Amino acid sequence: MDRGLVVFVLAAAVLVGFASASPFLSGSAFQGSTGSTGRSLLQAKKSCPVNFEFQNYTIITSKCKGPQFPPKECCDAFKEFACPFSDYINDESNDCASTMFSYINLYGKYPPGLFASECRDDKNGLSCAGVAQKETATSNAGQQAQSSLLALIILAFGLVALLFH
Repeated sequence: MDRGLVVFVLAAAVLVGFASASPFLSGSAFQGSTGSTGRSLLQAKKSCPVNFEFQNYTIITSKCKGPQFPPKECCDAFKEFACPFSDYINDESNDCASTMFSYINLYGKYPPGLFASECRDDKNGLSCAGVAQKETATSNAGQQAQSSLLALIILAFGLVALLFH
């Protein structure tokens, strides 16, 4: 087989991995910022794998200041902080969104629902396109990276094996 084909297949596999990340913070993620009005005993949520207690909130608190809370500055700062965690925040089976908003409000003393009411891009929620991604500190981030690398290595060896079979 052609070496260019192997490189193409590997590049496609890497791109598929990157494409699986969510480019939006969904509208439902903001529900954690406005509080819950009902009881959901049967819908217990899993604990968030991201430790939001020790995140750096100065990204938001240094740019989003009251009493005016300018929407552009606040939303840009919110995106910069939250977009790297979008996969976790958008997962409605865990409590990441409500935990994150609790800490944002604790450290920034923001009015309830500030980000939910001010920060909307479209019907999908808040777009994370163009926001610089950073390494997120989760309890299993290393394990996820190792799993992705392992899958890529297995794919590469499988392709090489097919070439020489």
